[in-house]
Amino acid sequence: MTDTEKATEHTPRMQLAKLAPEFYKAAVALDAAAAKGLDPALVELVKLRASQINHCAFCIDMHSKDALAAGEDVERLLLLGAWEESRHFYTEKELAAIELTEAVTVLTDGFVPDEVYERAAKHFEEKELAQVIALIAAINVWNRIGVTTRLTPGHYTPGMYK
Repeated sequence: MTDTEKATEHTPRMQLAKLAPEFYKAAVALDAAAAKGLDPALVELVKLRASQINHCAFCIDMHSKDALAAGEDVERLLLLGAWEESRHFYTEKELAAIELTEAVTVLTDGFVPDEVYERAAKHFEEKELAQVIALIAAINVWNRIGVTTRLTPGHYTPGMYK
């Protein structure tokens, strides 16, 4: 593979930050505001799980690396896609957030089930739950940007965009 081909492989279909800078800045601010006050480990689990569901390879790469750099356990990250069969690796609070992430990310069945919302509400104070919902919405925005513009995984280093 030539250097030009390698560069093209990592070049997104569109440079959204350059073409829609106000939107991009707002999305960055949205992401930062959504994560405010939440446990960083929980933030990365939520972002990673939504990214897995949305098939956003760039975001999976990014949030896996950020989680590992922050000290997250490799085993927990590897099992996140099968969290229902490996519940013992996660706290009840994390499980509630992961389940809520799935319900909000995949709205093909209509609404978020009441029991999923109620389970999350039992583990998070109202303000914190609002932040988790905001976080799920924010990562879904980024996933849609990533898959649409064909962001390519493999060249992200932890903290690159912070």
